[in-house]
Amino acid sequence: MVPYRQGRTAAEDAFKLSSNENPYPPLPAVLEAIAASSVNRYPEGSAAALRERLGARFGVSPERIQVGAGSASVLAQLISAAAAPGDEVVYSWRSFEAYPLLVGTSGATSVQVPNTPDHRHDLDGMAAAVNYRTRLVIVCSPNNPTSTIVTRDEFTAFMAKIPADVLVVLDEAYFEFVTDPAAVNGSEFIEKYPNLVVLRTFSKAYGLAGLRIGYAVGAEYVMDAARTVAIPLSVIEPAQRAAIASLDHEDELLARVTKLNELREGIYTGLLEQGWDVPRPHGNFVWLPTGDDTAAAADIFADHGIVARPLVDGLRVSVGEAESVEKLLKASAEVVSKRRTGPSVATLD
Repeated sequence: MVPYRQGRTAAEDAFKLSSNENPYPPLPAVLEAIAASSVNRYPEGSAAALRERLGARFGVSPERIQVGAGSASVLAQLISAAAAPGDEVVYSWRSFEAYPLLVGTSGATSVQVPNTPDHRHDLDGMAAAVNYRTRLVIVCSPNNPTSTIVTRDEFTAFMAKIPADVLVVLDEAYFEFVTDPAAVNGSEFIEKYPNLVVLRTFSKAYGLAGLRIGYAVGAEYVMDAARTVAIPLSVIEPAQRAAIASLDHEDELLARVTKLNELREGIYTGLLEQGWDVPRPHGNFVWLPTGDDTAAAADIFADHGIVARPLVDGLRVSVGEAESVEKLLKASAEVVSKRRTGPSVATLD
């Protein structure tokens, strides 16, 4: 197992676009809610008030909501509850870096199904990989780091192929950034499929990454299983209060998402004009398939004041401050130029 590595920090004159964070500061109402917390006392362990709000939103009882320290924390609970040594967990690859770690920690085996050439989930391949050892399948839409979506029709066809006793987790951490009407929306499926769990988070669109709070929606017995293996009292009171305040002021927060999406579309258009073959982004990040040139490309971005997220086969670059876009596109243009004039960025001065 390889430990999770957080994105590099940025110098004062650089933009940190490596962690898909929301660049906007907290709303005053959120700060007020955080300040009202009693940090000398333990939090209300079940996040009852927040689960009540979320249950009303999804039209389910609060018992069908599980809140954790980020959606990845809830996913860890689900994997731990469902899978053990000898079991398998199926997911697309490349996808979220934490998946192999969470599966490995449970003792289960990862079954990674390669993405399609256009950087999307191969749902047919994933369904074919399910066997009697499979306990859980993870579908990520928009997919981190490629920013591609699964459509509603694709997901419907996929679920029809999955046995009812295999848990399917639809990871929608970036759901609020999706504008394509054809995209899957997990809330439309939770009543139809008792073996489906939908993951959402307050880290991205709601700008609460530093407070670590996310949630899952699913069958009550599945949420009970997650609660059984959860670390008690891990969702702190400031996070719970901030999440509720964010729901109270959601329109203002989603207006910020709209602005970030406008920047995203401008970045995408600029990349296409430069000659990049990149997938259309649907999250608050873009994927640059730089292959063997990834490390050198990341250095070029850093030279331009952009801290990106280098992975084995590409760069993930977040949509951040409006002022970062010009630097981002200058960096990407230099990478294109050097890749065209030499066999590899890494071999060129």
